[in-house]
Amino acid sequence: MESMSSMACSAETCQSNCGKEGNKEEQQDKGRRATANTTSEGIVLCPKCKVEEAVASTSQESLCLSCFRSYLFGKFKLAVTSHSMISFSDKVLVAFSGGPSSRMALQFVHDMQSKSQRNLDASGDKSLPVFGVGVAFIDESVISLIPSLKVNKAIEEIEFIVSSLAPPAKELHISSIESIFSLDAEEGRSKLNGLLHTISDVTGKEDLLQHLRMLSLQKIALDNGYSKLVLGSCTSRIACHVISATVKGQGYSLPADIQYVDSRWGVPVVLPLRDCHAQELSMLCHLDSLKTQQLLKCPRFGINGLVSSFVALLQLKLQEENPSRERTIVRTAEKLTPFHFSKLPETNNLEDHLPSRWRKKLQIFKSDGSILAEALCPICSSPLNGQDLQSLKSSVGTFQSGFDIFAANCCPSCCFQILPKEPSLLESFYSLLPEPMVRRFQDTTGADESWLREQIKDCLLSDEEDGT
Repeated sequence: MESMSSMACSAETCQSNCGKEGNKEEQQDKGRRATANTTSEGIVLCPKCKVEEAVASTSQESLCLSCFRSYLFGKFKLAVTSHSMISFSDKVLVAFSGGPSSRMALQFVHDMQSKSQRNLDASGDKSLPVFGVGVAFIDESVISLIPSLKVNKAIEEIEFIVSSLAPPAKELHISSIESIFSLDAEEGRSKLNGLLHTISDVTGKEDLLQHLRMLSLQKIALDNGYSKLVLGSCTSRIACHVISATVKGQGYSLPADIQYVDSRWGVPVVLPLRDCHAQELSMLCHLDSLKTQQLLKCPRFGINGLVSSFVALLQLKLQEENPSRERTIVRTAEKLTPFHFSKLPETNNLEDHLPSRWRKKLQIFKSDGSILAEALCPICSSPLNGQDLQSLKSSVGTFQSGFDIFAANCCPSCCFQILPKEPSLLESFYSLLPEPMVRRFQDTTGADESWLREQIKDCLLSDEEDGT
């Protein structure tokens, strides 16, 4: 008892390394800085410019609007330049949901494009073109209970937001999520609803919709010649994904989803807002009077909803003691080893001007085989570990049909939460999958077709036997 009491925290010191002393000193330091920057009228000045009033708080200090905007844009620009996310020859597609994060992603990309255009106009040098920008919105109203009037109003607001941006003009692509199944709207809705009906798990349905959303964005990007896909994923959202993926048993594939760059896809995905907090992005949207729309925002349930509520509550409760709680979660996950596709593939100037689908094929052809060696789940594109692959090889002889092989190639998380357990439902699930997902599965397994034939060669008939 005596040793424990000697380690207890007092008002002045901390001997147990619990961090309370450091937090107290930090708060006192913030108080001294705030007092030093306070005018005689009681207005707290921005500690950076020491001229304007501090109106927005970061995890470290309160800043004026101009410095706060520069602070967030600086994080965005650092991520873009450090990872070569955008080049002069790019045609960038910004995924836009209407929320604050995607709104700021669009605004910052627009600011970069406008600056490039001004520099080009001032120099008169036409050898370096200004990168193009497009905007994509995926309409998911078919699976929501939102009235059609609200949906139409939300789409009108999105059209106004994009059209109100200063030149260069941005092309807006609006695609319904069911269109990934069929060009016929009625057929697409029927297949989507039928596919979701085969899944009993709430979290599994939400995860599958997320994967379908990515396929829809990729289709838009590929069909229109875009070279990069920009997502508005920020620190707060990635922190939620770290916890939810861990709970779902996706620890092996987790490093693939939290990097600045993801080249698993036909059009590489980049996350320039990865180091920005959702609260800061929302604050800047409010202070800059940037219009957002939340009419189509739907609550999340299952594991995803619980984790989002937990992280939000954690951030709120510990805002004073540790305002960087979300960043701490992400920084912990960063210690995991990234995959080879967590960077942009090298291209030369000629490849930059090729269509995206050709450029991707050329990159695979030029590679040393590492891309083909990475087996990916056909549903979520998560990398499969060696144990999963060994399990696949050991069960080859039990395959009875295409959907059995498909199920065997899925990651454990998708098998548990998305794939139906009943054979009849599994067959129905496989038959209703969108063509891009089936094609990706066939392309992946096609690389190992010779291995599959080798494993089941004893069960195959020879040409002479087949003719008898």
